[in-house]
Amino acid sequence: MSDTPFGFGLPPEEPDDGDEGKKKDQQSGGGQGPANPFGFGGLPGAGGPGGPGADNPFAAMFGSLNPTDLGAAFQQLGQMLSYEGGPVNWDMAKQIARQTVSQGSPDGTKDASVGPADRKAVEEAVRLADLWLDDATSLPSGAASAVAWSRAEWVEATLPAWKELVDPVAERVGTAMGDVLPEEMQAMAGPLIGMMRSMGGAMFGTQIGQAVGVLAGEVVGSSDIGLPLAPAGKAALLPVNIETFGKDLSVPQEEVRLYLALREAAHQRLFAHVPWLRSHLFGAVDGYARGIKVDTAKLEDVVGQFDPQNPEQLQEALQQGMFQPEDTPEQKAALARLETALALVEGWVDAVVHAAAKPRLASADALRETLRRRRASGGPAEQTFATLIGLELRPRRLRDASRLWASLTDARGVDGRDALWHHPDMLPTATDLDDPDGFVHREQIDFSELDKMLGEAADKPDLKKKDDGEDKNKGDDAG
Repeated sequence: MSDTPFGFGLPPEEPDDGDEGKKKDQQSGGGQGPANPFGFGGLPGAGGPGGPGADNPFAAMFGSLNPTDLGAAFQQLGQMLSYEGGPVNWDMAKQIARQTVSQGSPDGTKDASVGPADRKAVEEAVRLADLWLDDATSLPSGAASAVAWSRAEWVEATLPAWKELVDPVAERVGTAMGDVLPEEMQAMAGPLIGMMRSMGGAMFGTQIGQAVGVLAGEVVGSSDIGLPLAPAGKAALLPVNIETFGKDLSVPQEEVRLYLALREAAHQRLFAHVPWLRSHLFGAVDGYARGIKVDTAKLEDVVGQFDPQNPEQLQEALQQGMFQPEDTPEQKAALARLETALALVEGWVDAVVHAAAKPRLASADALRETLRRRRASGGPAEQTFATLIGLELRPRRLRDASRLWASLTDARGVDGRDALWHHPDMLPTATDLDDPDGFVHREQIDFSELDKMLGEAADKPDLKKKDDGEDKNKGDDAG
């Protein structure tokens, strides 16, 4: 598990005032300490440790606080403390994500509007990818349209999905913040509790905004993390990130784009034609979040000693492992369910894309391995989940799932493999990923007899009704 399971520290790949800033931060105790209690280091003008505003807890948010923008600074502070929405201040998250994107990614690339040439190239790549996938899967095309997004457009389009993913965890934290005081004290401490909840929403919004903004500089499509983040039926690629991704691969840019289009189109087919899958995945995240427990004793101590003039106390407390998953069989099962579901999605896409690309692209093997290593070394999916909901995906599961789907193709054919998506109970389990051969060669269940029995049972009420009617008529005739 991540040391900061709910994202109250900078994402691992986010630079903090350059390398020197990281060193100074580690020397001062690590993380976002008193010099930056709210973690607003991603904003323009933020001062690192020892820099401008280092002793001012709001300087990182408001820059140098010069007289010309002092009014705007206090207006924004007022909006933060007066926030009365859900557990996450999503307006703040969106603002910070957009600002993070505008700063550019660590490799120096900047976001830019997508031109007509890139839009046409993406549309053609997705169209060709769908043709190739027709031979590799029985699921029909799921992409009603193909779009080329800038990083900022990716942020705008995916925030609704992030909200659905993160709110369950944030809700647990927000509820705990309001419940730690005895009832007789809650009425007296109403304003304090309201302020704490507003600050909690701001801190969640800040960290989520930073994480999503950083992720926007890395993802190459809408489905990099194995979840349907984009609107249904919309296959999306990010040309600026695809160019960066393929820069050092010694592979023609057209082949890189086409291979990534295959992955995006394969995800779209799966999510479009397996109607229960989206709710299954998001429900697994929610089930995992429900097992989050809060160290109420530690939180009570923080609340009892909370000083509004030192808001960094709350930030420091949130970084000290106060919120952890429960070590219970139910929580372990929820974690296994989520990891397995994500692994099965990614493994199926990996196997199907490889089958479609291998005969047609000379670089198929190299691109496949590059993407696998990218995930195994802590790519977008692992880092984002660890930052936002305390979940680190296990890449080993993805490779196991890919091998299982490939073996199923050999043993049962494309139709037999894809038929397992008809119902979640038919899918392989975590145990099956440990023994893929056992699952592949297990005797297949014949549902024909069951369907026949269900059909007969469905017909019986009609027969009974008919018989009852005949009996009644006979009775009337006799009368």
